[in-house]
Amino acid sequence: HHGLKKMAAPMQGLSLVRQAFLGLVRPAGGQLCQQVQHRCYSTPGTSHVQVDMNAETGVATVRLQRPPVNSLNLELLTELSIALEKLDADKTCRAMVLASAVPGIFSAGLDIMEMYNSTSERCVAFWRALQDAWLNLYGSRLVTMAAIEGHSPAGGCLLAMSCDYRVMAEGKYQIGLNETRLGIVAPFWFMDVMLNTVGHRETEKALQLGAMYSPQQALGIGMVDKVVPQDQVMSSVHTELSKWLQIPDAARVITKTSMRKQVIDRLRSQKDKDAQYFSDFINKDSVQKSLGMYIKSLQKKKS
Repeated sequence: HHGLKKMAAPMQGLSLVRQAFLGLVRPAGGQLCQQVQHRCYSTPGTSHVQVDMNAETGVATVRLQRPPVNSLNLELLTELSIALEKLDADKTCRAMVLASAVPGIFSAGLDIMEMYNSTSERCVAFWRALQDAWLNLYGSRLVTMAAIEGHSPAGGCLLAMSCDYRVMAEGKYQIGLNETRLGIVAPFWFMDVMLNTVGHRETEKALQLGAMYSPQQALGIGMVDKVVPQDQVMSSVHTELSKWLQIPDAARVITKTSMRKQVIDRLRSQKDKDAQYFSDFINKDSVQKSLGMYIKSLQKKKS
């Protein structure tokens, strides 16, 4: 019951800016787009994250929209956090579908340019934004479903694995935590999420190799729950969702919270240490050199 009480009062300690974003204080000229019971939460002037809330069904669709590959930078992660906080505070919202507005890609993961030649302040701010977005997603009271209609490496894979259920499009797409291939290391909480999804042995092997899986392989190890043709991903998500929405919310939320609490608390208790560690690690010469080489190889591919 303690967790539920806390959820009912998410407003305490929020900065005014966040409260404005959450629509708790209405900024002058703030617009609320109201069409056919759909609330659109996207704040004017920011557009990396589209939110469409269907008040009749209680299902929100959150789409990442940062072409070409939805790479996660400070701005997108901050927007995602705020969108998730708002939905959590919205009593009419029961579920959230995480998807992409960019064809062929779910998310390519963390924006490498946030890590390359960056200041240590920016690195820490970026990492905190990632921590918050993940805590809000993994700890959400909502039923969360990932509609993976494209490639989903690294941070994209983390977002997908943090949902309650995953449907992936069949085809040439790949999903996995491939950090070691870039000479970086998946943080402990990425590892925890993967452990909880596919088990110890598979995680140990996959993380060392930076393994990327085809949709069928991902299905085989339980990284995704269903693989369907591209044009059926959304309908499959909604079919599955109807099962989850038949369960009384309170019982489901308490169950989900007790399953995920340990992993969430492990990061919560050392957020600052984790952010500082990331910043120190990323700014090592050897790591910057690896990232530089990786960026060069990407530019070669482009040309």
